[in-house]
Amino acid sequence: MRYDLDDLRLFLHVVTEGSITAGARRMHLTLPSASARVRALEHQAGVELLVRGRRGVRPTPAGTTLARHARDVLDRTARLENAVTSYGRSPRPPLTLLAGGSAMHRLVPRALVSFLREHPDVDVTTTECRTPTTVRTLADGAADLGVLLDAEAGDCGLPTEPLGDDSLVVVGQADGILAGRTGMPYREVAEHPLVGLDADSSLRRWIEKHAGPHAPVARYRTTVAGLGTLVALAGAGVGLAVVPRRAVDPDRRIEVCDLDDSWARRRHLLARGTREHPATPALARHLHAAAAGLAAPPRERTAGAGAGSGDPDDQR
Repeated sequence: MRYDLDDLRLFLHVVTEGSITAGARRMHLTLPSASARVRALEHQAGVELLVRGRRGVRPTPAGTTLARHARDVLDRTARLENAVTSYGRSPRPPLTLLAGGSAMHRLVPRALVSFLREHPDVDVTTTECRTPTTVRTLADGAADLGVLLDAEAGDCGLPTEPLGDDSLVVVGQADGILAGRTGMPYREVAEHPLVGLDADSSLRRWIEKHAGPHAPVARYRTTVAGLGTLVALAGAGVGLAVVPRRAVDPDRRIEVCDLDDSWARRRHLLARGTREHPATPALARHLHAAAAGLAAPPRERTAGAGAGSGDPDDQR
């Protein structure tokens, strides 16, 4: 039997997402086209590869075997292509992406995973920096893409597009002092023992800049370098923490309430630099897809990851 590599990629996406609809989206195919490709695979194999259900699809034992071998074939094919073409091509400069700390926590890694898998011939350099530095670097032609905070970007003179919410929330131990609270102003948050990021982090500087002189002086029980560690400490009851909403895993048992200050409402923008790497549009699409995935309600995201989208085509 002969297998088309794009059909194998599509099948892997369908199995990973639990949905033909989501698999088609990952391959930039229409749903009818993706469905026809999957049915052709089944016809060629002579056996059902997917079990269609009301909530999505899951692989049959034969489908699981195909997915395992397809992943190995695609990995080996990518290495083969890279090894052969490397003899005849000039080294291509990496694509450069700049972003602040909150974007680097979950948004950028999620986008990089999908982008780098689909583009094995493109390398990406990522650097964490604040919005003003990102704007200057993009304007100077020294970077390709940047994730900015809208409040700091202003009229930066660069092409920008909305990327998603980056508003701040307060997190603490489950069933702790935040239980039942939907919002809390920072002046009240600062009355409690806190855990925070290191003093030179962009988020810490943002909070201290906007809290104002009338807020209580915060007592930090400890400071750490990463948002993941910060959320874990807050969830363990060490102290309250102020973090971007996207930093909180929706499946973690932890109390979360809004930070009720106007300066806590923030949005991410995606900005493009004055230079254009050939792969810039593709990475931009992956960043938008990652942002959309993080913005989905937990129940939807769980369904999409394991049970499918509920699209009627996934049931056929």
